[in-house]
Amino acid sequence: MPKGSNTPVPATALRVEVGWRPGPGIPDADVSALLLVGGKVRSDADFVFYNQPAHPSGAVRYEGKGTLGGQVTDTLLVDLARVEPSIEKVVLAASADGGTFGQVPGLYIEVRDAARGTVAARFDSTGASVETAFVLGEFYRRQGAWKFRAVGQGYGSGLEGLATDFGITVDEPQHTPPPPAPAPRASGMVPPPPAPAPFPATPPPPVAPPVTAPPSGAPAPLGTPAPTMPASATPAAAPVRLSKVTLTKAAPSVSLTKQGGTAGAMRVNLNWEVRKQFSGWGSKRGRAVAMHRDLDLDLCALYELSDGRKGVVQALGNAFGALHRPPYIHLDGDDRTGAVADGENLTINLDHSGDFRRILVFVTIYEGARSFADLHATVTLQPQHGAPVDFSLDECTVPSTVCALALITNTGGDLVVQREARYLVPDRGVSPQRTIDRAYGWGMNWTPGRK
Repeated sequence: MPKGSNTPVPATALRVEVGWRPGPGIPDADVSALLLVGGKVRSDADFVFYNQPAHPSGAVRYEGKGTLGGQVTDTLLVDLARVEPSIEKVVLAASADGGTFGQVPGLYIEVRDAARGTVAARFDSTGASVETAFVLGEFYRRQGAWKFRAVGQGYGSGLEGLATDFGITVDEPQHTPPPPAPAPRASGMVPPPPAPAPFPATPPPPVAPPVTAPPSGAPAPLGTPAPTMPASATPAAAPVRLSKVTLTKAAPSVSLTKQGGTAGAMRVNLNWEVRKQFSGWGSKRGRAVAMHRDLDLDLCALYELSDGRKGVVQALGNAFGALHRPPYIHLDGDDRTGAVADGENLTINLDHSGDFRRILVFVTIYEGARSFADLHATVTLQPQHGAPVDFSLDECTVPSTVCALALITNTGGDLVVQREARYLVPDRGVSPQRTIDRAYGWGMNWTPGRK
């Protein structure tokens, strides 16, 4: 579609994908949506993005990032049939994180029918320079039907400027990451991890009863506090927080405690893409050792609880853990592609953060490759409260089959996430799990296992 053009779209479930080509020095991008009446949001709840991933109506939901076919994508699910009648327009935007859109190659927005997978609309955005946010497209009503318009309007003030322009109240606190805390060391045997337990859906917060004002001119009854607002008013919501923490070599750690992220469930997601692997130790003939379709990576976690118990959560041996009893860590599946953000995830129950001494999140190659060479991977920790934490893995230059991703330590009640991004090379005959155990001093006994 050319800029400014429009096309009809079905008023059903749609998948909105913003994509670009990744590479060294290329900024990350984040997709967002704003539901508008008269060109403005009705409240901050009409803003859907990584820190506020679902609209109250269920019409728009933030899906997350994925990598496939040399592209990084960030995705929204939009059900136009569920958009409230008062909403006139759904704006689809993207913001650059750590650079400008002039540095982002191949930027596009694509609208697909979520059920059939067919493309309803696509707009390739070109000519960007110093813009740090873009309105790429919008859904709007016309004579009872929905249409998509290719917009391509840039902003130089980032996500904050874009959000405030549409009426969002933004709170952008600054956080200084604390120095990394030393990991406690212990040794000993470990009992088998408990059987997996499903993580039930989080119940909605209770709805407070409405405040009823006395009749006009009537005094409030004695001994009864006067209502603070009329029944038609709503409490002022907290400003939207746009903060997102990206860990780097220069700033490798962040305190979840200081971020306010030590309650509820925290999802840990590893998303990867493998193009080809060429090297002397990978394939002397220059042939690709693994392609995306046959690589099987396993996301795992070593844990040590405050009472000294230790163990591992992993697909191998069906040690999927449990969320509401020790170890309060659960692996929800075994993704063999890494193509979607909802693929393979660990969930950590931060309501029991006081029960943790340390957690080491790591990844192993189960089959399909001899190393992590030419792997493009991103790790995202999404607390239920507080800012998301993410980082990318460095390029692998050694024949490694196990990589330490992040170390979470609890020292004096301060829960700190430390970026590790550390590739390890197992000795001959030594498993990846035993290799990472030795490197971090867990002191466990290991026996062969299978999926």
